[in-house]
Amino acid sequence: MPESPIPFTLRPAVFDDIPRLNALVAESVWVLQAGEYTDAQREAAIRLVYGVDTQLVRDGTYFVVEQDSQIVGCGGWSRRKTLFGGDQHRPTREPEMLDPARDAARIRAFFVRPGWERLGIGSVLVRACEAAAVAEGFRQIEMASTLTGVALYSAHGYREVERIDVPLEGGLVLPVILMAKSFPHS
Repeated sequence: MPESPIPFTLRPAVFDDIPRLNALVAESVWVLQAGEYTDAQREAAIRLVYGVDTQLVRDGTYFVVEQDSQIVGCGGWSRRKTLFGGDQHRPTREPEMLDPARDAARIRAFFVRPGWERLGIGSVLVRACEAAAVAEGFRQIEMASTLTGVALYSAHGYREVERIDVPLEGGLVLPVILMAKSFPHS
């Protein structure tokens, strides 16, 4: 993938970023996922599923992308079992550590500020997460991608493994796609 035409700054997220990140997540979901999910699904997912997982911030594996000191994107990776979901999504909390020799690292919680999509922010995050996970010995990475994110991850060599329907409320589900990629041993 070509480098981004706009110079972005990538840095680890800090706890002071969390209110701005949660606002960015909600705005991103509401606007950029409108083509794939209904209003009811997005509203419930913002309350029940999406949001910052503060364990990633503590682990130093969640990043913010800035342009002129404005946060325009966020995302990260994890060496823990949790596949998706912010702090409020208790059903998916699995803080146990993964074993790089047998487990896949996780790509987690990529969101872009509306108006900044398709400018390379997601690619900057994917490359940074992959490099960090591989540097820690992981040879596989997986994620639960939103329907909106499938094209980004596919462009980076991830393949669809299975569809997962995440229960929301009132019979609603949030369809996501489990995707995976393997890396050669160096």
